[in-house]
Amino acid sequence: MSQDSTIESTATAPSAPRSRGRSAGRIAALVAGSLAGLVALALVIGGGALLWGNGQKDEDGYVSTGTHRLHTSTYALATDNLDIDLEGAGWLLDNDRLGHVRVQATSRNDKPVFVGIAPTRDVSGYLAETAHSSVTDIEDGPFSSFHVTYRDHGGSVEPAAPAEQRFWAASAQGTGSQAMTWKVRDGDWSVVVMNADGSAGVDARVRAGAEVPFLAPAGWITLGGGLVLLAGAGGLLYLGIRKPRGTGSDRVNDRQPVVATV
Repeated sequence: MSQDSTIESTATAPSAPRSRGRSAGRIAALVAGSLAGLVALALVIGGGALLWGNGQKDEDGYVSTGTHRLHTSTYALATDNLDIDLEGAGWLLDNDRLGHVRVQATSRNDKPVFVGIAPTRDVSGYLAETAHSSVTDIEDGPFSSFHVTYRDHGGSVEPAAPAEQRFWAASAQGTGSQAMTWKVRDGDWSVVVMNADGSAGVDARVRAGAEVPFLAPAGWITLGGGLVLLAGAGGLLYLGIRKPRGTGSDRVNDRQPVVATV
């Protein structure tokens, strides 16, 4: 033959590498989507909890514990040392709307009540020779009943009236319900509940609370971030589980022409 003859045929190109690439991509999308979904779920739950907490504020903006009875036959009730270390974050509390705690006490024995907070060393010195009780532990939660653990200290000296002492950082006294409000500061502190006249037999209903004005913004930001991340996780999961396009026609598309010259 004087002229070259060209014969065109087709051959199937290997498709394994492409299939492996698609499978790896889908697995990666599934893993990333699952992890993002877990983080998103945690954010949504956390945001919901913050908003729920914000809804528990009283009319003064405090989130408070329940009201519980604390009592002793001695002259005073005092907390164990409250070691507050802000670790350089004290500037967060410089705003007058942040960092306040409130302790409310209401006498159950018709005596005027006193509630105050002071450096632990001053409280220890004031009550050193006086019979008093320390509140060492309080159990209160959805899965346990309210229980207070006390540690009694002996002494024979009747204390002077607490309001006469000058070391209190904040205090309140009187009949009915008394609320002591204190701006949190670094240091070692103790809260004291007594009869205002310093007599023995303290019996009061006590409630503690904290002013947390940023609960609502933090809750909405956390919840919104969780919902956005949840949408992204859904997209990744969809990419991971959807059937790839052209699955049935890849065999045809993968057939490439092979030209042979004779």
